[in-house]
Amino acid sequence: MTTEERFVIDTYAALDRAATRQLDWLSRERGVVASCKRNCSYCCRFHIVVSRAEVHALAQYLRREFSAEQLEQLRRRVEQWHQWDDSRPGRHAVASLDLPLDPTTYEQRCPLLVDGQCSAYPARPVACRAHFVTSDPQDCFAAIDPRSTAPAPITLPSVLAGTSPFEAAVRGRGAVAGSDATRSLMLLPQALAIELGWK
Repeated sequence: MTTEERFVIDTYAALDRAATRQLDWLSRERGVVASCKRNCSYCCRFHIVVSRAEVHALAQYLRREFSAEQLEQLRRRVEQWHQWDDSRPGRHAVASLDLPLDPTTYEQRCPLLVDGQCSAYPARPVACRAHFVTSDPQDCFAAIDPRSTAPAPITLPSVLAGTSPFEAAVRGRGAVAGSDATRSLMLLPQALAIELGWK
């Protein structure tokens, strides 16, 4: 395990404890309960932003835990995501990709999502660890559709606030010296392709 991965894993553990404490307090003191649960994956359709340190730790986990076949399936899902992303209005289409894709039928999602569950859950990024809502999970699904008139998801800002120091630590870890940490952030599929050496 690299020093970078160990730092991220330890920080994730502290973040998870902080999120759990805040969720327990909200439930006990305010009667507020997150509606997020196992097999609820609507938020996995959002663009997930990761830092260099996060994607390094994620890639290390994937190399260690995924079989060659699982890595190839992930590579193809990452490729599909890129093809979908490049086909959106205002984007330059990629000249050729191996996978035929109809952008009108592709269901935008994180490439790590398999059968409604995160295939790399123990190594999931900060954004996936600190995001909780109290609204109907369907509102999360509707939030990615620009035509939707459904209400916006009701997030739990106190959980975000309680986990923000850990997020800052992870995000700052991957920053280029002398630059703003946000300059080292990327979308998860793009960062995975770079870190794993995929085109």
